[in-house]
Formats: sequence, C-alpha cells, structure tokens
Amino acid sequence: YSRETAFNIKLATNRGLVPGVEFGRLRTYYKTTYFHVSVGELKDPKEQRQSAEQFQGQSFRPYVYGKQNNFYVVRSGWGVKRYYSEKAKQRGVAVGISYNVGPTLGLLKPYYLALCYPNPDRPGDCRVFEQKYSPENVDMFLDQNGRIRGASTFTKGIDEISFRPGLNASIALHLDWGAFDEFVKAFEIGAMLDVFPSKIPILVGENNHQVFLNFFVNLQLGKRR
Repeated sequence: YSRETAFNIKLATNRGLVPGVEFGRLRTYYKTTYFHVSVGELKDPKEQRQSAEQFQGQSFRPYVYGKQNNFYVVRSGWGVKRYYSEKAKQRGVAVGISYNVGPTLGLLKPYYLALCYPNPDRPGDCRVFEQKYSPENVDMFLDQNGRIRGASTFTKGIDEISFRPGLNASIALHLDWGAFDEFVKAFEIGAMLDVFPSKIPILVGENNHQVFLNFFVNLQLGKRR
C-alpha cells in the first residue's frame, strides 16, 4: 500500500466533537505523511449550560450564561506519523506518534438570547425579543432574575459571521492495529493547540483567550490502497 484515507472522530476536553479526514502517503514502513482537514467549535472552559423556560407557548434552547459568540473553526495542516514498533511490518499493534501543524479559519457567529422586556401595555407581563450582546442591552443580556428565556436557534446570526485566521498544531500517541493492513483502525491520545492573533470574544468581559489548549482522544477508521 502507498496511500491511505482515514476519517477521524475526535473528542476534546472542551466538550467538543471534532470530525475530520486525513489523506496520507506511506513513505516507509515507519513513516507516513498526511494532510488533514477538520471542523469543530472552540469553547471557553467557564461555559456552563443552563436550562431554558417556556413562555407563552414558545420553547427555547438551553443557553450559556454570558456567552457572546459561538466560535467555529476549520483546521487544516500537514503532519507525520512515525512508528517505533517492529509490529508495523506485521499484523498487531504498531506504536508511534503523530504530529501536525497548519492554518485555521475561525468563524465567529453572534450568540442570540431570547430576552423578556417589560410590556408597557400590560403591567407584569413582558415581550420576548431575540438579541445579541451589545453595550446597550448588557443589563438584560446578563440578567439572571428571569429575563433570559433561552437561546435562539442555531441559524440566528449566521448571516453575521466574521472570520478570524489562526494556526493549529497537535501531537499524539498513535496506536494502529495493523499499520499496513488494508483497513485503517487506529486510536490516538494527544493534545492540540489553537493560536490566534488577538483574543476571541466568546464570553462577555475581558477574560477571553487567544490561545486554546485541549486534550483529546481520537478514533481513526479508513482504508489503504
């Protein structure tokens, strides 16, 4: 075999699922080079999901208090797998490492909440408006006394996406059941790093980050030819 294609199902410590695909070229028994593409969401470690309320027959999604933006990332990069086990030449578990580096395209999407504003025509009642964070509505957006009904639908704000370029890198312990069999069956445990030129405003406030470190486990399934 000289080439392989593998699908990744990666679970990261920020509670994110990172699906992706790799296209590899088998250089020797002990070395494979590859190109990868994956998608996912970067979250702040302080995010805590809270339950939503029903209001006048309307249902809203659970929400994250203080969240200002969703931040989705499309990662790509070039990497190497190196095997250090003699079993790379035969059936069995080949032990090695994998590492890669490449560009990231970040997609910043405003996070909308359903906020309950007092109804001047009906004292004691309120009207629901779906709004993103702004300095003008900060008191309502961060009100924990029943003003927040829940999160808006995923598509709300999708036409307001802005782009944030960055870099990504990862390194992992790589375990491959039959590194040169026809079918790819591998498992990885590792760490990945995402870096951006400026802080990403995921939460309201000044304590946002431009460097994100996450640990992960990854299942690879694919085929060689």
